[in-house]
Amino acid sequence: MSARVLVIEHEPDDPPAWFGVWLQDAGCDLHVSQPWAGDVLPTDLGGHDALLVMGGWMSAHHDDEVAWLTPVKELFRQAHRAGVPTLGICLGHQVAAVALGGEVRKNPLGQQVGLTDVGWLDEASEDPLFGAVATPRRGIHWNSDIVTELPPGAVELARAPRGEVQAARFGEVMWGVQWHPEIDEPLLRRWAADDPVSPSESGLVIEDELARVAAARAELDDAWRPLASRFAEIVLHR
Repeated sequence: MSARVLVIEHEPDDPPAWFGVWLQDAGCDLHVSQPWAGDVLPTDLGGHDALLVMGGWMSAHHDDEVAWLTPVKELFRQAHRAGVPTLGICLGHQVAAVALGGEVRKNPLGQQVGLTDVGWLDEASEDPLFGAVATPRRGIHWNSDIVTELPPGAVELARAPRGEVQAARFGEVMWGVQWHPEIDEPLLRRWAADDPVSPSESGLVIEDELARVAAARAELDDAWRPLASRFAEIVLHR
């Protein structure tokens, strides 16, 4: 038995990458829609068993500049109403929050970059998706915006060391994560080339951080492959 997952890719430099590989290993078929390359988004989730929305350079509020953001928000609302298992990653997490009535703003504490501890809250241990992974782990962050107010009914599941929302459950089977479980050092290096981080602002030497990410590859596989596997289990059993 397999499940068909609609993956929305906002830019070529943030594909499903490792998370997609792990979903396929767990029995999912990925239908990757690339609106940045001219693909027309489905108007509904018919024929799909789950929704995965990736990250991107844009803001969750760039509807006027990015023609497909408004339709993506509608797909989030459809998934929320219909109980379709859904995961938003970074921008996907932020777009889900806005679509359902929350708020996203530029982080007043500055950009989040690099390996950061995931600060699980007590609610995560009982969560259907995160319960199996709510133990000490690190995730790769690369974002300027954050969710500043969760939508009505949402539950915060993890909080970054500085206090930013890191993970949330938006509905019975809808989640968002601010970190990137999908990426590795070569992909992060491309992001660093396109979106330089100033050490004077962040205190971060990007080459040192890239080396830390490369050295943590096995750790990150062990941390986030189980998240993909659990999401696949939820999809396959719906």
